[in-house]
Amino acid sequence: MAFAPHRWWMTAPGEPMVKADFDPFPPSAGEVVVEVAGCGVCHTDLGFYYDGVRVKSPLPLALGHEISGRVVAAGPGAAGWQGKAVIVPAVIPCGECELCESGHGTICRRQQMPGNDIQGGFATHIRVPARGLCPVDEARLAAAGLALPDLSVVADAVTTPYQAAVQAGVTPGDFAVVVGVGGVGGYAVQIARAFGATVAALDVDPLKLDAMAANGAALTVNVREVQGRDLKKAVQEFAKRNGCPDTRWKIFECSGTRAGQDTAFGLLNPGATLSVVGFTMDKVEVRLSNLMAFHARALGNWGCLTELYPAALDLVLDGKITLAPFIERHPLDEINEVFAAAHARRLARRAILVPGR
Repeated sequence: MAFAPHRWWMTAPGEPMVKADFDPFPPSAGEVVVEVAGCGVCHTDLGFYYDGVRVKSPLPLALGHEISGRVVAAGPGAAGWQGKAVIVPAVIPCGECELCESGHGTICRRQQMPGNDIQGGFATHIRVPARGLCPVDEARLAAAGLALPDLSVVADAVTTPYQAAVQAGVTPGDFAVVVGVGGVGGYAVQIARAFGATVAALDVDPLKLDAMAANGAALTVNVREVQGRDLKKAVQEFAKRNGCPDTRWKIFECSGTRAGQDTAFGLLNPGATLSVVGFTMDKVEVRLSNLMAFHARALGNWGCLTELYPAALDLVLDGKITLAPFIERHPLDEINEVFAAAHARRLARRAILVPGR
């Protein structure tokens, strides 16, 4: 091997991450070692690092849960994965408990999340259970004009809103509203459109709104300029003009901000479904009786069931979800600088950290 396996450890929140060699070999029974092609920098990583959101593994810990790569070693029972290009799920269920067997793997009590429960993907290698890995057809990948590092964001930024859309029951003819269209929200717009919905995109950033207008949004609204009742009225009028339903809207809160959650809740209408996809430590004051009055529902969404990954990946490889305009690659060794830039909102695209070889 031409380089020593290494990872970047968070030793304490806010302290510079440090590079450390380690030995990921050999994998145990049912495990594989994945040589990391790319690992996306997620809002959740920033929460762990800057905001003191608690991780479940003791520090030091390598963050990173949006991982794509290639299996370079396979333990007993996992030999069939040797050499395969894969996406590592952001939430890996045990696959054996009653919750997993009943289709509730995202709340498996023995789940493992890289960069939280176990060492993560800001590394050259990661050792993970083989169960749930999503195989990548490299011929289709090349035909789509993408490279394996690009698919790292599928592990969370794409699959999480994909599950939210499935869970909310988005179908052709629906009207969907996405609040916050950077990162996860940008893919939520594309997914809802791929499911056949007419989609409204709401954000405070005109550049993000312009990007969504070119990638699936039929309506874009800058919520710095239109708020409260005026916002709901504007969205209602658009829906009416365009023959969209005036009930049962599918609303996706993806901003992970107090203001975004207030906005999303304020858009509830009869029979609406509110999907909470973004995360914030802030508390929001809402009148829950609105759910009763509108006979609406609010759904949380943690990760994505591993069995849904192949269908989400198909949307990417078929060109129904566009990745390239929304991602940018950076060397893994620049992790501290990239985190700082992402936290300061100086990055226009989602950063993917690529290990040097």
